[in-house]
Amino acid sequence: MTARTNNAAQPKVVVIGAGIVGCALSDELTARGWTDVTVLEQGPLFATGGSTSHAPGLVFQTNGSKTMTEFARYTVEKYSALSLDGQWCFNQVGGLEVATSPERLAEIQRRHGWLSSWGVDSRLLTPAESAALHPLLDPEQILGGFHIPTDGLAKALRAGEAQARLAMARGARFLPHHTVTGIETTGDRVSAVVTDQGTFPADIVVSCAGFWGPRIGRMVDQPVPLIPLAHQYARTTALPLLAGRNDERTEASLPILRNQDAGLYYRELVDRIGIGSYAHCPMPVSLDEVAHPRDTAMPSSLEFTEADFEGAWTDSVALLPSLADTKIEEGFNGIFSFTSDGMPLMGESPKVQGFWLAEAVWVTHSAGVAKALAEWLVDGRPTTDVHGCDINRFEEVQLAPSYVMERSCQNFAEVYDILHPLQPAERPRPLRTSPFHARQEALGAVFLEGGGWERPHWYEANADLPEVARVPGRGAWASRYWSPIAGAEALVTRERVALYDMTPLKRLEVTGPEALAFLQELTTNQLDKPVGSVTYTLLLDAAGGIRSDLTIARLETERFQLGANGNLDLDWLRRRLPGDGSVQVRDITAGTCCLGVWGPRARDLVQPLTDTDFSHKGFGYFKAKQAYLGDVPVTAMRLSYVGELGWEIYTTADLGARLWDTLWEAGQELGIIAAGRSAFNSLRLEKGYRSWGHDMTTEHNPYEAGLGFAVRRTKERFTGKSALEGITDETVTRRLTPLVVQDRQSVVMGHEPVYVNGHPAGYVTSAAYGYTIDAPIAYAWLPAEHAAPGTRVEIEYFGTRVPAVTAAEPLFDPEMSRIRR
Repeated sequence: MTARTNNAAQPKVVVIGAGIVGCALSDELTARGWTDVTVLEQGPLFATGGSTSHAPGLVFQTNGSKTMTEFARYTVEKYSALSLDGQWCFNQVGGLEVATSPERLAEIQRRHGWLSSWGVDSRLLTPAESAALHPLLDPEQILGGFHIPTDGLAKALRAGEAQARLAMARGARFLPHHTVTGIETTGDRVSAVVTDQGTFPADIVVSCAGFWGPRIGRMVDQPVPLIPLAHQYARTTALPLLAGRNDERTEASLPILRNQDAGLYYRELVDRIGIGSYAHCPMPVSLDEVAHPRDTAMPSSLEFTEADFEGAWTDSVALLPSLADTKIEEGFNGIFSFTSDGMPLMGESPKVQGFWLAEAVWVTHSAGVAKALAEWLVDGRPTTDVHGCDINRFEEVQLAPSYVMERSCQNFAEVYDILHPLQPAERPRPLRTSPFHARQEALGAVFLEGGGWERPHWYEANADLPEVARVPGRGAWASRYWSPIAGAEALVTRERVALYDMTPLKRLEVTGPEALAFLQELTTNQLDKPVGSVTYTLLLDAAGGIRSDLTIARLETERFQLGANGNLDLDWLRRRLPGDGSVQVRDITAGTCCLGVWGPRARDLVQPLTDTDFSHKGFGYFKAKQAYLGDVPVTAMRLSYVGELGWEIYTTADLGARLWDTLWEAGQELGIIAAGRSAFNSLRLEKGYRSWGHDMTTEHNPYEAGLGFAVRRTKERFTGKSALEGITDETVTRRLTPLVVQDRQSVVMGHEPVYVNGHPAGYVTSAAYGYTIDAPIAYAWLPAEHAAPGTRVEIEYFGTRVPAVTAAEPLFDPEMSRIRR
């Protein structure tokens, strides 16, 4: 990585773009001692002509992502403390969301739960209470409201300039009318930025160019997967009811308002109302059609298309009847950035060292993103988990221009929609399918999607299993993208044997004479074991935060196979490769496949198919062997993430269908079934197996996460070792804790707040129904003093407190007798 400390020689940083993100980043960098910062802007300062110049400035903090909420909360805190020439940069008028449908009323209850989880004050309101806060509202049109007192209006241009002035006072320089025409590299790292006004040497280049980001990325062959989209914004004529309420200085005193059922938001503009609409079809914009700032003052502001606003106006008058006394005075279609997953683009290019991105960032999150990126650059890591924002998160197929276009446009259309946590995108699909796909379709697989992969969640062929009758029902929300068949599949796995498609699991191969030393340096557990050993281990950052968890099989003296969590692991390893070619890292996922064969009859299934000894004595737990199952050469690893006897069985993709057929045919007399990811998630939680990115991230250390067993302090060194000094299971102040929910119907989904003694104390990470223990399970982060087994807590679920109790883990088979037999 290109992160440096303040003790090192100070790098030359060139920031491209003086919108609010570039201004915020220059402030955050110079505040940390990096003062050799040059900000290049193609337009004037500070009304550059980009998205910041026309941004309406609404800052709503509510988000299902803890990271995005933290970014917004920091933006509120920072901009509230800023002023420019005595004028405010943030007007904390509060935020109000209203529900006009029963579904939205339930949704704002869920959103209230998010903010309670993330520590932001909010409250649910009746229609009358909502109208008291915002007198323009017709309370007869709404069913309830959701108020966030700390939300408000950012004056984006002022906030940008205020931060720029702070940065300039520390030594940064801002240069307007400098159009970037190229980026020079020396070897594989940046060395200078070329403009129409000269060349600027650089050790680090950060693209904060907004929707122009893809053009900057192309200069170093770095994909910047965002789409510029036009969004409608209009202002009314003067509203009599607002006369005398505000002046030009304050602009607004009513809460900013969202009617998400209609795709609309509202803000005061002295005696007028500004209306923003997502209630129109996506309008992607080609950069080739956007004017340069030298040719027009506002290239990001396109002509208002009145016909697209007609429905928005009708809905607005219905919600705010006094608007009938006004008309639309002016409007425009403003360009801003959307990504395929709705998250920002942050981090260093995998192609060119020193080229960083801070793109697809809205005003709402601008200061938070800038702070995180500055920490990343200066200190080597952000204090906030940013794995969902890292530019390296995408699989290659997810960078296809057609994919980025379709998914980004879909994100625009769904920006205010009520989305279920499991709800997959509809297009483009299918993209990635395992070699078992045709067999799964024949069994009626219900596919959801992740990472481009089609993943079976249950199989309709199992609808007639008698175990279905043993599966309890659940509430309407938890029943979406679920079937009682999934419960039956989990029960059959415990009782007989099931096949699980594990192909979407990222598989990496690390080879070479220094492969062992390389992996030993990066991981927490001891890998210096004989060929055939498999080890569960962690990747930590320098501060001891969990970057990932891995299973590493030593298949040959100089060849290791890694079960990883995604592309970020591949990027992390590749950046740390020795320069002498003594280690190679290869992604082998596409050319291979994997079936999990699990259940008490797993050995009865595989042993007759091979001459290799699959007995407990001959093939121990966490061991690997090369073998043949029938005609198929396989690598078998005795692992089980469902808590049952079994193996992960790998082969090449061309033999995948043959492997499935071999196991399927042999398993008929054993009552074999195919089982999906829904059952898998239930079974793993019964065993307390963690899911990185959900249960733990870089914000957590191994002992807090209950993974201290994977840390071998006796190793001479590994990344993060020194940061763990003094930390033990006994000294941590918070713990990842299993909760057993008392109401069998209340299956929560994740991110819900957990209350202790009536006060929010933590939040749920993963949750599922435990079909074997016959109770809902939720894992949650709690203060250590409340994590002891037997503590009574409550989980807020759609505004209702659901009783639960903390428990010892694992909840199922604590003696491990079912796995080790």
